[in-house]
Amino acid sequence: MKPDEKILGGWIPAVLALLVAACVAALSVWWGAVNQDEGWYLYAARLVGEGKLPYRDFFFTQGPVLPFLYSVLPIHGLLSGRLVTLGFSLVATLMAVAFARQLVAPERRGAVSLAVFSLLSCNLYHVYFTTIPKTYAVGALFVMAGFLLLARGWNFFAALSFAFASGTRISLVLILGVVGVGLLVTRFRRLHWLWFGLGGVLGLFLVYGLFALDPPSLKGLLAAQAYHAGRGGFDPFFAVGAVSRLARGYLALGAVLFATLLRAPGFVFGVRDPELRISSTQPTANYQLSTINYQLKWMSGLSFAAVFLLQMSAPYPYDDYEVPIMPILTVLIAVGFVDVMARNRSASVGWFTVLVSGMCAFASPLVQDWMTNGLDRFWSIKKEKSELAQMRDVARKLEALDPDGTMLFTQDLYLAVEMDRKVPEGLEMGPFSYFPDMSTEEAASLHVMNGERLERLIDSAPCALAAFSGYGFAIEVPKGARTPDETVRKFQDRLHKRYKRIGLERNFGQNHTELELFKRNL
Repeated sequence: MKPDEKILGGWIPAVLALLVAACVAALSVWWGAVNQDEGWYLYAARLVGEGKLPYRDFFFTQGPVLPFLYSVLPIHGLLSGRLVTLGFSLVATLMAVAFARQLVAPERRGAVSLAVFSLLSCNLYHVYFTTIPKTYAVGALFVMAGFLLLARGWNFFAALSFAFASGTRISLVLILGVVGVGLLVTRFRRLHWLWFGLGGVLGLFLVYGLFALDPPSLKGLLAAQAYHAGRGGFDPFFAVGAVSRLARGYLALGAVLFATLLRAPGFVFGVRDPELRISSTQPTANYQLSTINYQLKWMSGLSFAAVFLLQMSAPYPYDDYEVPIMPILTVLIAVGFVDVMARNRSASVGWFTVLVSGMCAFASPLVQDWMTNGLDRFWSIKKEKSELAQMRDVARKLEALDPDGTMLFTQDLYLAVEMDRKVPEGLEMGPFSYFPDMSTEEAASLHVMNGERLERLIDSAPCALAAFSGYGFAIEVPKGARTPDETVRKFQDRLHKRYKRIGLERNFGQNHTELELFKRNL
């Protein structure tokens, strides 16, 4: 048996990994919990497809790449949006696999491919968050494509890819800076940094140039960044909780890291492969390969650390913020694991990664969350259908009441997307559209709501139907604070005067609130 075949464990682990990955993907697509952001991003893509621009024509707080990309794809509702996003997730994983193969000796490439694929595609947490239409799958794709291009010496195109990553999720722009400085320090004589810099400048111009040159768009773009900065200061309590949940989500990756450290206590990600290490006074192809791999590992590791720390410094950091960069950490740990196990002549690396990933997916708390609506004392409340299926049923019910309509008055954007309907201007960000401290003129110029605009909208919105869940009128942006109960009651009373309630859907949507259905009074 060849060395790679020995640590790979034969072909059975690869087949098992494909089966587990298929089950995890199917579960995530159909049973994965619905998320308010799905509606926000897919609705933004619809607007771009109609010729509107983010920041100028509607408020949008992330980079512009995702809505432009999704606007040209055949997406009709949440299910097709999830399937498209799953495709991007798979490509991102394959990019991570290809990058990992660049960092190991040829006889270890099969083993590291299986390790990276298992740790990502068999991870229910990772697959779910790169299946729902958020920025994570596309961001991860551009990040891993950038590192793969960098590993192959195509620095100009690597920088382009990193720039598009920052145009998907703005915090990823730090990777451009980290890698650029790394190239400047490590490969100065060959001017790798210059080609990288040119690619980065061009990429950022392609992503943001149109908006920077248009004053209304620039105002909206800067306001979007003020939105992120306006949520308050750093709270270590929330950061620790986010890290804890992230560690639980990537438990299999932690097990592989633990196994690596157990066999090699001195292991660090950037260690050079002793099988390739040769005196620097006698340069050879192997020594150059070892040096380049060493530099790639540290540049990718520092890029991960920079983005990780930036996102954890947010006022309310969510663990899933880190999903787009977790393939970087997965590659580094998988490469170290395979190298250490190969040096120790350990077999069945493939079996270990597949089984650990599969068991962690099976034991994930997400499975119970998706199948139940919590507990009634000690009885589990089993869901009759998936949240996605429930969303589709509600959409069909409303559509039957107004078959020729084109509008829906709601802050639950994913319901409007499922019905293929528009919402009134200023609600494009759903529950994140209410800025009570803005003047009416400022709110109108940024296409968001303040109290006066929202009251007018309730009175005059040209919508025959309305639907409001527990998120309706409940969130004040940018602080993310609760809207005072008195204010919520005022909006609800106004809504009930203009609309007649025709139905109630319990345990609906994100976090299982009640969805009230309304028809406008004649």
